[in-house]
Amino acid sequence: MIATYGCYAVAGWLLLIGSLGIARSRNLVHAVVSLSVAQSGTYVLLLGIGYQRGASPPILPAGPVVDPMVQAMTLTDIVVSATVTALLLAITIQVARRHGTIDPDELRALRG
Repeated sequence: MIATYGCYAVAGWLLLIGSLGIARSRNLVHAVVSLSVAQSGTYVLLLGIGYQRGASPPILPAGPVVDPMVQAMTLTDIVVSATVTALLLAITIQVARRHGTIDPDELRALRG
């Protein structure tokens, strides 16, 4: 029971640290990495939800089994996170090429 609450605490801590990193970022690459840290909190949360003490894999059911849907959702979350991170880094490279900086405060051409 303590292990489950520990997973919730770690997931919340990762989300908080990532969100603070995004809010305080003065560099687009740092913001993307902070977003990735915040997204990793969802992996820990999903795995903490799906954890069952003494359960076996669903391939060889012998007694209680772990729900494979939570594991599939975690893998999907990892793939989506990697895709979002790659897309944001590609946009950061294009911004650096066009504007010569990755500091969000110096990107005056993007203001409306």
